[in-house]
Amino acid sequence: MATSIPRLLLRLSSKNMGIMSRNIDSKTPSISRVIQSRSAISTPSGAILPKPDKTPFGLIRMTVVVLPFLYVGTLISKNFAALLEEHDIFVPEDDDDDD
Repeated sequence: MATSIPRLLLRLSSKNMGIMSRNIDSKTPSISRVIQSRSAISTPSGAILPKPDKTPFGLIRMTVVVLPFLYVGTLISKNFAALLEEHDIFVPEDDDDDD
């Protein structure tokens, strides 16, 4: 990992130097022209890649993921509210609506 960071910086700086050196003959040398390349949808030669496999995301999968974390969150908040009330940090007032 540590050796990949300097390689990445060297690769990026060499690309930037190549972009800047192309615009030397331009009237505005401070503005560089950037060629946009989306490697996720095309190959370096320009061919379009096939569509990726689509994983179905059903209601059951979403429920299996959401409900346990929702339950754990309610338990944490319930226990924390009980702790605050126990130490008299936050005690809700009892409103008697005898109107």
